[in-house]
Amino acid sequence: MAVGPGGTSAPAVEAPPPQVEAPPPQVEARTSEPSSDSRAGRLSFCTKLCYGIGGVPNQVASSATAFYLQLFLLDVAQIPAAQVSLVLFGGKVSGAAADPVAGFFINRSRRTGSGRLMPWVLGCTPFIALAYFFLWFLPPFTTLRGLWYMTFYCLFQALATFFQVPYTALTMFLTSCPKERDSATAYRMTMEMAGTLMGATVHGLVVSGAHAPHRCKEAVLLGPGSISPNAMRLYSVAAALVAVTYPVCTILLHLGVKERPDPSPPATGEGLSFLAGLGLTVRHPPYLKLVISFLFISAAVQVEQSYLVLFCTHASRLQDHVQRLVLTILVSAVLSTPLWEWILQRFGKKTSAFGICMMVPFAILLAAVPTAPVAYVVAFVSGVSIAVSLLLPWSMLPDVVDAFQLQHQCGPGLETIFYSSYVFFTKLSGAGALGISTLSLEFAGYEAGACEQAEQVVVTLKVLIGAVPTCMILTGLCILLVSPTPPVPRQEPSRQLSLRRWTTLNKSKTLTTYFQHPLTLDSGSL
Repeated sequence: MAVGPGGTSAPAVEAPPPQVEAPPPQVEARTSEPSSDSRAGRLSFCTKLCYGIGGVPNQVASSATAFYLQLFLLDVAQIPAAQVSLVLFGGKVSGAAADPVAGFFINRSRRTGSGRLMPWVLGCTPFIALAYFFLWFLPPFTTLRGLWYMTFYCLFQALATFFQVPYTALTMFLTSCPKERDSATAYRMTMEMAGTLMGATVHGLVVSGAHAPHRCKEAVLLGPGSISPNAMRLYSVAAALVAVTYPVCTILLHLGVKERPDPSPPATGEGLSFLAGLGLTVRHPPYLKLVISFLFISAAVQVEQSYLVLFCTHASRLQDHVQRLVLTILVSAVLSTPLWEWILQRFGKKTSAFGICMMVPFAILLAAVPTAPVAYVVAFVSGVSIAVSLLLPWSMLPDVVDAFQLQHQCGPGLETIFYSSYVFFTKLSGAGALGISTLSLEFAGYEAGACEQAEQVVVTLKVLIGAVPTCMILTGLCILLVSPTPPVPRQEPSRQLSLRRWTTLNKSKTLTTYFQHPLTLDSGSL
């Protein structure tokens, strides 16, 4: 052909291929990026370490409140059990409600010089540190003390969500390399595990003197209804030590991590609204049975965790072992996590679910024989069971999502709805379980601040530490095991679904709503 015609016709002929073939090169670039030797998406050790340090404060604070807040409200602040029930329920509900609100506002915020997510982390830091400190502070008045703690516990839970959602979603904006994202997530999870251990250890060591046997002699000298100044001082010191981790770790996060702009183009398809997508997900039988089963199991774990310290203090003579028992639970949970990951891959997920049953006979044994040797065995086994109960749902959710996507060809964003709705329902179940169980102490005649409780209270604590978690775990496992296992997609569709998740996470308007839990999609499904 002549050059002239070729020159005039070439643009018309060659223009369409880049438009038609533009998506495949982007997909190939994503799939081949982890194996490429390009250093453009590499993250330095310092960046990963600083990113992991950013997750420490929330885990330190959450660990301390999970084990010691109920004991503080009942025995130190001396709030009636009915009001403590409202405090715990209100705080958990506020944390659950903050998840979709945080995703809504954060995803509609504008990018600044520090990025789009980092300003939320920096802005929440001083307020969440203050809310946490005043959560453990004893106000000078007594009539509205329950309202004081409910206000600051609700603030703490909501602010913790507004801190955690952008922080965990920051993984997607560290680099465009999925392999480096997985590496950063591993650093984050490692530091969060260390933060969980540190929170329970530091807080427990500081406040242990407030619950020593000599406190009863001090209470007799001070008179009935009086509050020990030593206990107030110890809890304030512990609160200050935990609260200061927020500004310190956030500064290191800001100095060591740079948020990259979102490299993906804006989504052209509208997709489904949250309510429409939620309606589809809850009508998917495998997802519905998975959620219901782990609502019972997660509520059982939270009840067991919250009442262990109270049980050791008032229903047994184990108050001197509380700190070591809590540490035993956390250490065994951390150390057994890699073992459960291997068992999940080797024997399957439903087989691994039987590991949750391990704590059932030992919890009943502790309620019947509350001695120190039995308590340490129960603590170790409980930690092992808690590890699999936390790992298993985040390992099964990707299979449910894959099966759903193969059955329903829907637009982007449904993956985030699966994850965010699971977190939301789990928090609500924990709120209901803790609220109702704490209210039962009021009916049993629990006396706030008393050194010795009535026999009905002791029996109630034994039921809460043994029978209640046992019934919840067995109910959840029955629902989980009798339900059919979702079909695992073949390798090629699974790769396509995993690839579609990565592209969806970059484009979805509800990107950050499911990142609240430590075991996120980054490490759980790919």
